[in-house]
Amino acid sequence: MRGWWLGVWVLVGLGGCQGEPSAPDGRVVLTTFTVLADMTRQVAGEQIRVESLTKPGVEIHGYEPTPRDLARAQKASLILENGFGLERWAERFYRNLRSVPRVTVTAGITPLPIQSGSAHHQPNPHAWMSPRLALIYVENIRQALVQLDPANAAIYTQNARRYQQEIKQLDQKLKQSLGVIPASQRYLVSCEGAFSYLARDYGLKEIYLWPINAEQQGTPQQIRKTIEQVRASQVPVVFCESTVNDQVQKQVAKETGVKFGGIFYVDSLTAPGGAAPTYLKLLEHNVNTLIQGLKTN
Repeated sequence: MRGWWLGVWVLVGLGGCQGEPSAPDGRVVLTTFTVLADMTRQVAGEQIRVESLTKPGVEIHGYEPTPRDLARAQKASLILENGFGLERWAERFYRNLRSVPRVTVTAGITPLPIQSGSAHHQPNPHAWMSPRLALIYVENIRQALVQLDPANAAIYTQNARRYQQEIKQLDQKLKQSLGVIPASQRYLVSCEGAFSYLARDYGLKEIYLWPINAEQQGTPQQIRKTIEQVRASQVPVVFCESTVNDQVQKQVAKETGVKFGGIFYVDSLTAPGGAAPTYLKLLEHNVNTLIQGLKTN
């Protein structure tokens, strides 16, 4: 890690972001991860270019910023972050920025606490997994863009209201879809404990191998505990997330005799041709995957 910081200022001085297209008015909003970038694009429309610090498929918790990341951040008009401890690398990263404003889009949300591990009682950062809380994300994004570019405030407000309506419609769709599952079968077993907010919204019971990525993952104790929980609850299917290794969860499936139901998307979107190219598609994919896994058992 130490080495790359030494070359940062040289890279910045040479114009580390050469070749990137310019925004119409020069404004660039940089978000910390792809889900947040998609939300922001829905509000920004064509008025501001929005970029994600991380690429599709990249795990966000333990991300290691590069010199080019810092160069891009130096040129940004605004940085939008999730907060709640999601960007564990952020404090060091921000110390090397020159007065670039940033907004935490979880402002106003009461977090659920992490239930175990070294981060016990700290905020669970995955609040965007709740469509109802995503409405707060969108409002905070709208306010941030209006503050940055007041001349286009009406456009950002119109875009935000339209997008919030789409989120509300999806919330109702997910509620109806999950409502057909008997209460005794409403278990969601994942690798990371990233579904606490969604589980609360839709009356699901959550089981996971580890509480949060970037901590210990797949320890013998975690595996044994999850196997015991799956057996005790008679859970028919288990899942894992796209940004972590699913082999440990497949081991749980094998030892308990249940099905491995596939991959969820949480911390990152996919490329445009993938299963979860937008935030709304991410939620739809996850719920459809869960329901399909439960139905086939």
